[in-house]
Amino acid sequence: MPKSVVIVGGGPGGYEAALVAAQFGADVTVIESGGIGGAAVLTDCVPSKTLIATADRVGRINHSGQLGVRVGGGPVSVDFGVLNSRVLELAQAQSDDIAGRLRDAGVEIVEGHGRLVAPDKVEVGDRQFAADVILLATGARPRELPGALPDGERILTWQQLYDLSELPERLIVVGSGVTGAEFANAYTGLGSQVALVSSRERVLPTQDPDAAEVLEDVLQRQGMELVARSRAERVERINDGVLVTLSDGRQLSGSHCLMAVGAVPNTEDLGCAEVGVALDNGYVAVDRVSRTSVNGIYAAGDCTGVLPLANVAAMQGRIAMWHALGEAVSPLNLKVVSSNVFTDPQIASVGVTQAEVDSGIARAHGIKLPLATNARAKMQGVDAGFVKIFCRVSGTVVGAVVVAPNASELIYSLALAVELGLNVDDLATTFTVYPSLSGSIAEAARRLHQVD
Repeated sequence: MPKSVVIVGGGPGGYEAALVAAQFGADVTVIESGGIGGAAVLTDCVPSKTLIATADRVGRINHSGQLGVRVGGGPVSVDFGVLNSRVLELAQAQSDDIAGRLRDAGVEIVEGHGRLVAPDKVEVGDRQFAADVILLATGARPRELPGALPDGERILTWQQLYDLSELPERLIVVGSGVTGAEFANAYTGLGSQVALVSSRERVLPTQDPDAAEVLEDVLQRQGMELVARSRAERVERINDGVLVTLSDGRQLSGSHCLMAVGAVPNTEDLGCAEVGVALDNGYVAVDRVSRTSVNGIYAAGDCTGVLPLANVAAMQGRIAMWHALGEAVSPLNLKVVSSNVFTDPQIASVGVTQAEVDSGIARAHGIKLPLATNARAKMQGVDAGFVKIFCRVSGTVVGAVVVAPNASELIYSLALAVELGLNVDDLATTFTVYPSLSGSIAEAARRLHQVD
């Protein structure tokens, strides 16, 4: 008799788990209150990267004079209403596509708020679903500060930006992590005046410091104002704009304010305490095969706090189903996770970090090769970026960072190298196209070759 699987949450962790479970013959139900695809598809990754793609295109055109391209007599303008309509339509289309895949696989989709009422039972309204296996994949939502509550008009979370009909004249972005940096970069490219408030000395404090330095330089050259080592204490509406008060008393005025100060897990009213599922600072505690503290209940994605990336959520969900259904499975290994910051240039990384090398946590050495010497980069007018590779004394590739226009694509070969334990000589002796940005990966690897 097939096992019954109930999944609470239809984001990447939930829908990928559902597809795996259905593939192995389980009876699968997905419960989702906000639309299949969850925040990642409807209000986060897909819409934000769609907006960023437009900003990238505008930036390429506006800065193509050095390539001999002339477009009108001034910068390219953007119809912001059309842009945001396209963003939302594309997100909904992606959600519909995923829902179609689930239904084609035989998965039942139930709309509503799912809540644990027993270790083997989930309640949705007046219905109850018994399950052999339960997966919690409820995601997270933007964190709100008491003195800067969003109103959806002038004070915004990143989920509310797409309701705007006009481009913000002056956007104040509070928070310089990945989300803040991506939107600050995008809106600068679209033509807004942007001020980025950072509590740290630099942008992207959790990323490679060399990469963050490159991005910060590019952003400031494009006209973005960086307000470093400052915290926003209060954000309030004034007339047709906002006033941001910093902890040192300084004030910044703008037309809009984006609050990008982290996220909180969606675990309230989930029934975790009632059935004994342990939480850690609000996040569902899981092991490396996605098990919670209760037998038969698993969790995946941002509600676990493991690593807030869609690809990690999806892998957690797959691992949970493989484990629950008795298939061969390897525990989640965060050292092989590749990630990307969708700024311009993009910042992609995998494996060992510069901080781990500098502190001695990781025994490795590396090399950084600027793209300024790459022929293809010169042709494309790319003047900022690099390839950095870390390897052990043996030559085994253990980490990498790529800062380039298409870093999210270039990192794949390096992620394979880390995953498979390839030697730098494997990269160095593999043919690359000439001219290409990927040629810098092979060149960096050649420079890491150890001569006996």
